[in-house]
Amino acid sequence: MGLRRKSRELALQFLYGHDVQDDTCGDEEKLQARLNEFFVSFQADGKSIAYAEQLVTGICRHRKEIDSLLSSSSHNWRVERMAAVDRNILRIAAYEIQHGEDVPKTVAINEALEIAKRYAEPEAVGFINGILDGLHGKG
Repeated sequence: MGLRRKSRELALQFLYGHDVQDDTCGDEEKLQARLNEFFVSFQADGKSIAYAEQLVTGICRHRKEIDSLLSSSSHNWRVERMAAVDRNILRIAAYEIQHGEDVPKTVAINEALEIAKRYAEPEAVGFINGILDGLHGKG
């Protein structure tokens, strides 16, 4: 597994936990402390931490924009109604599509689908693909 994939999976795990606890991104200092605690708890590989941290902090900074983009690309689905795993896989990919200057959009989508195959329900892969295809068309 590549370094960026490990980083994306770490980001997903953090965002999922953050999301199901109804925690907001708000205070960057508090977010950084939680990230540090998370990385220690999960004994994260130091090499994968930097990009995972970049993803999480970027998603938190742009969360309203990202969720708005996801809402406009998902027909009849509000972001808050999506499964937490799916929602956070989509947030990571949407962030990379919109703000990942060194990540080709197709790579962001393919990575999201591979992670979805591992962490999401089987039927979610098509759902995620459809939303990201719609988002890619807008980007």
